[in-house]
Amino acid sequence: MTESLKLTVDTHDDGLAIIYTEGYINNQGGEEIARVAYELIGQGRTKLLLNLAGTKIVNSIGISILIEIIEKMLEIDGKMAFCRLTPTIEKTFHIMGLAQYAGIYNDEETAIKELNG
Repeated sequence: MTESLKLTVDTHDDGLAIIYTEGYINNQGGEEIARVAYELIGQGRTKLLLNLAGTKIVNSIGISILIEIIEKMLEIDGKMAFCRLTPTIEKTFHIMGLAQYAGIYNDEETAIKELNG
C-alpha cells in the first residue's frame, strides 16, 4: 500500500497537542508521527492526543513506532491518548498493550477531559 499519511496539528495553551492523521500508519507514516511528536515534546508539550479518525490501517511497524512515542511520553511524565479508532485498530492496540500506557477514547472531547484531568 503506498497511501501516504497526512498530519494536522492543533496546539493548545495548556500543554496539549492534538495530531490528526489521515491515511495509512506504516513505517513512513509512523516515522512522520514520531517526528512531529518529538518536535512537540521539544516545545514543552506534555499531553499528546492522536485522533485517528482518518486512519483505517496501522501495521506492526507503525504500532512499534507509536510504542516508542508512548515510552518517550512516560520518560517526561507526560500523557498520551488515542481517539476515534476503528474497532479493528482499537482491538489491535489492546492486544499489543498500547492501552495500558495510553488512553483510548471514543471521542476527542472525552480524551481531552481525561488528559487535562
